[in-house]
Amino acid sequence: MLQAHGMTVVRGVETGPELLAAVAEEQPDVLIVDVRLPPTFTDEGLRAALEARRTSPGLPVLVLSQYVEQLYARELLAGGSGGIGYLLKDRVLDSTEFVEAVRRVAGGGTAMDPEVIARLLTHNSGNGAVASLSPREREVLSLMAEGRSNAAVAQQLVITERAVAKHTASIFTRLGLQPSDDDNRRVLAVLAYLNR
Repeated sequence: MLQAHGMTVVRGVETGPELLAAVAEEQPDVLIVDVRLPPTFTDEGLRAALEARRTSPGLPVLVLSQYVEQLYARELLAGGSGGIGYLLKDRVLDSTEFVEAVRRVAGGGTAMDPEVIARLLTHNSGNGAVASLSPREREVLSLMAEGRSNAAVAQQLVITERAVAKHTASIFTRLGLQPSDDDNRRVLAVLAYLNR
């Protein structure tokens, strides 16, 4: 599927140790990993992805899972650098959307499944700066976490792109995210939202 959309797959692996070796040797633009790998098919893939991000800080990682693994999803998001994605496998049937998510993560953005966001948020207390966001700002930020552009957010919420831009600016201000050449404020806002 990825090759059909003009991407190069540098290596396919079956185990966590193979994944770590491939990352060290190939230095990929993005790592796409299944949560469950042999031999136990529990969480080997996600643990290997977390280790890969520790050894290669900022490595974009897109995780595919059958279920929401909340503890590991939080740990993956906690790093705060590089592209991050967590998609449920049954939502990846549309190849165009999947490839778009891969490209977004490879470019340093986020691609979060709406169910993952919902599950993470049900266990968050709402403390901190994120709690000060208005309901509309939280809606905008939730859609940003899914990886939506301003145009897509505007369409979903039936508001103008200008309104989305104003909400986004307000979100950045409330979260204390100043403009920076080194940081992507959109990603930082999403991480603050998911980790609150």
